[in-house]
Amino acid sequence: MGKLEGKIALITGASTGIGLASAQEFVREGAYVYMTGRHQRELDIAVAAVGKNACGVPGDVANLTDLDRLYTQIGGERGRLDILFANAGVGTFEPLGEITEGNFDMIINVNLRGLLFTVQKSLPLMKNGGVIVLCGSTNTIVTSQGLSVYSASKAGVRSLAHTWTQELKDRNLRVNVVSPGPTDTPIFKKTGFPDEVVQTFIDNAVARVPAGRMGRPEEVARAVTFLASDDSGFIRGVELFVDGGMTSL
Repeated sequence: MGKLEGKIALITGASTGIGLASAQEFVREGAYVYMTGRHQRELDIAVAAVGKNACGVPGDVANLTDLDRLYTQIGGERGRLDILFANAGVGTFEPLGEITEGNFDMIINVNLRGLLFTVQKSLPLMKNGGVIVLCGSTNTIVTSQGLSVYSASKAGVRSLAHTWTQELKDRNLRVNVVSPGPTDTPIFKKTGFPDEVVQTFIDNAVARVPAGRMGRPEEVARAVTFLASDDSGFIRGVELFVDGGMTSL
């Protein structure tokens, strides 16, 4: 029997990277997984990659109507939710002095506002004793130039987890944060920067990782699965860094 046998889970931002790897790991451990993403084609490919016990629901976490539609579907089909991995996130490189209002709003709307309402709107469906895992970032500890807005949004995620641990204790809902370090996902290809600029950023990041390499999505997914399972039943309000030791330096 798997660690998540019989559980109903939702993963946002599940089309690629850590979200997709987590969906695959959840299904291997016995869960039925709802997967969301903004782009139908990418989401369809991801659901096919999971192969079974998965359902794709297109939508944007920054759009509250999309969230309502998502939870209406889950409620109608399954009647409950046991696990939520609020993974959807975005980021752009903009140094202070060049930050635009549009990119600021985009990052905050997805990473903070979208995450907050993803969690809040899940509560009527969340089974008492359920689990909420939020996706943070090592950028709250190890700073990177040009990522001040992204880093601030992820610091907000960590703060929300601490408060919600108190607010949800009477329902025995566990809230924790998983914070990946540099991880080999398609996000680097979506920055819009030339390949050589992206490679320089990756090289500089890896130079700060004691493990000497990028993380793999499946490594983060296994940490998420641990936090989602009964193996972490006495863990609440923590931030688990999956970063090859980066934040220890």
